[in-house]
Amino acid sequence: MEVSMTVNGTSHTSDVEPRTLLVHHLRDTLDLTGTNVGCDTSSCGACTIHIDGRSIKSCTMLAVQAEGAAITTIEGLADMAKANGSATGDQQWHPMQEAFQQCHALQCGYCTPGMVMAAVSLLGEKPNPSEDEVREGLEGNLCRCTGYHNIVKAVLSTTGGAS
Repeated sequence: MEVSMTVNGTSHTSDVEPRTLLVHHLRDTLDLTGTNVGCDTSSCGACTIHIDGRSIKSCTMLAVQAEGAAITTIEGLADMAKANGSATGDQQWHPMQEAFQQCHALQCGYCTPGMVMAAVSLLGEKPNPSEDEVREGLEGNLCRCTGYHNIVKAVLSTTGGAS
C-alpha cells in the first residue's frame, strides 16, 4: 500500500506492506534509527514518537494508520524546538535533550529517545508537574539502568522545579 506522511517536517510517500509497524517503517524505510525497538508489545516505550502532537508508542501502530499524519521523531525534536522558539541561540538540542545530558539522565541510552519524547509530551499536557506527576506521566516508559531519579530530575529542571 502507498502511505504518505510528514516526518520531521519532510513529506514522505512510500510503498509499505500493510502489516508493517510504524516503528519499522521509520527505522527501515526512512532510516530514522533513533526510534528504538525494545519489545514490540508497547511495554517499554523505547519507540515513543509524536504523531500530530501526541505521544504514541510506534510499535502499536501500523505505518498505513499514519496516513497523512505529522510525525516527530527524536531526530526532529531539536528542529521542532527551534521552530516553536523553545530552543535558544545556537542550541543544537531540544531543551529536554539538553536537560537529560546535563542531569546525567541516561546510562546505556537505549530508552532515552522514547523517554525524552514522552517527557516532552508530558510537559505539553502539564507544563509544571510535581515530581509524582512526572513519575506517573513516564510510567509507560521503562529504564533498566538509572532508577529514574535523574530522569525525573531532568524533566523537572526544564520546568524550573527540582527533585
